[in-house]
Amino acid sequence: MKTPSKLALFIVLVLLIAEAHISVAVTCSAIQLSPCLGAITSNSPPSRLCCSKIREQKPCLCQYLKNPNLRNYVNSPGAKKVARTCGLPYPKC
Repeated sequence: MKTPSKLALFIVLVLLIAEAHISVAVTCSAIQLSPCLGAITSNSPPSRLCCSKIREQKPCLCQYLKNPNLRNYVNSPGAKKVARTCGLPYPKC
């Protein structure tokens, strides 16, 4: 059996490195934060699903703060508490 050529190994290595640097774009959709609604509007702690969704939507939070329909929820003390509880710093836009 032949050993792979150095060129083939180099190509595979480059492809693996390139794949590692590809990031998945987040689709900003405030509805994705619906699992957090109860924790934001009450004293209940956020669920794991809520924390997962808020981490997923983190790149979108500044966009939500600029939206007049969402600003009051995203900027509320409850939302700040949820972010803190989930270990996310509140965005500085």
